[in-house]
Amino acid sequence: MTISLRVALLFLLGGAAVSAGESAAVLLVYGNVYPDGSESARHTSFFLGKKTNPVDNFRRVFFVELRIGDPPKPYFLDVDTGSDLSWIQCDAPCISCAKGPHPLYKPTRDKLLPCGDPLCGGFFAEERACKSPEEQCDYEVEYADRGFSRGVLVRDVFSIPFANGSLLRPRIAFGCGYEQELQGKSAPTDGVLGLGSGGAGALAQLSAQGLARNVVGHCLSRSGGGFLFFGGDLFPATGFSWVDASSRGHYSPGKADLFLGTKLFSKRQPIVLDTGSSYTYLSSRPYSSFLRLLEEGLAVAPLEEAAGDGALPLCWRGKRPFKSLDEAAKFFKPLTLVFFKKVLLEIPPRGYLVLSKLGNVCLGILNGTHVGLNDYNIIGDISMLDLLVVYDNEKKRIGWARADCSRLLNVNGDDGFDSGSIWSMLQSRDGFTHRLLNRL
Repeated sequence: MTISLRVALLFLLGGAAVSAGESAAVLLVYGNVYPDGSESARHTSFFLGKKTNPVDNFRRVFFVELRIGDPPKPYFLDVDTGSDLSWIQCDAPCISCAKGPHPLYKPTRDKLLPCGDPLCGGFFAEERACKSPEEQCDYEVEYADRGFSRGVLVRDVFSIPFANGSLLRPRIAFGCGYEQELQGKSAPTDGVLGLGSGGAGALAQLSAQGLARNVVGHCLSRSGGGFLFFGGDLFPATGFSWVDASSRGHYSPGKADLFLGTKLFSKRQPIVLDTGSSYTYLSSRPYSSFLRLLEEGLAVAPLEEAAGDGALPLCWRGKRPFKSLDEAAKFFKPLTLVFFKKVLLEIPPRGYLVLSKLGNVCLGILNGTHVGLNDYNIIGDISMLDLLVVYDNEKKRIGWARADCSRLLNVNGDDGFDSGSIWSMLQSRDGFTHRLLNRL
């Protein structure tokens, strides 16, 4: 399931700015937001010890396959840009583990990360006191639904295919989770791939070893799947909206004014982009204002609330079941975030709605305050579909551009990829964006 190395041609033809000697790892992403993201499951939370930050009240379902160990064995890992720590369920022995898609990872004693290792302290929000620098480095991740993962940090080989044709096998520190309490007896993945901006994550470790630049990007397809890259600049030199990244410890483009259609409903709201959340969350005040405007706009639409749907907290039915999301989305308006220097992130109705199994349309924006997010507003997977997003930790910036993520990496029959151009796939802004800019 790992990507063919010929994918490098795709980016070179697309005008990507890859300098000599630079390369990137590119991995196929699997999964979707709905229906697999609609079941109440574990919350994403950061970080370790006492410091937690619950984000998602629904299962994270976008994942990649990585091979870990020597000999290498496959594991499915959730793609999580909101967390530094990568971890997988393991037999150390396992006290409590959900049934995953692969056998449990089994570490050997020589793989244990000692407490005195700088990476041990780097994963913790608070300074960690070691009784002995040789003792094992324990971790605990807490979840907002009272679930948790506990384990020990280990260091083992990750087999990573790079786009320049090389297969690198760096030793990466990650969590070996031997005790989990998560909702459900089975798990769709074996663990988490933490791609946060902290200095101890997998991305930072690769960068510190001189193997890749500290840059990560993703393109999640509305039809499911997509791709993830970290390392080189696999994106066009132009056509992107860039903002300075906030230094608050998350991938944050800063504060934004929020519009529904052309109506401003909230000012200077802190925003975080997080692939660990299936859905998007607004804190209570902007959420209430958003709902009020939404309901005003729907007052003349042929929709009525479908209280018994169950897919998400708020759903509507039409005169007959909707056959496509586009059929329902025409009754809704785009949500637009306006950042510093009038940089826009426009989320079309398809970026915050889902079509339920009953043919109703449901709102994929939820109240973040109710799940402990305080004043944070989380842009989750649903609102980043068909959006090429890049987190450049070296230049401390975040960028995005509309793209058809299902076409950017189009698998052909001989296990290669079409050499379509990212350059030509970027979707141009429509007239609405220009009208909104003219009002600001």
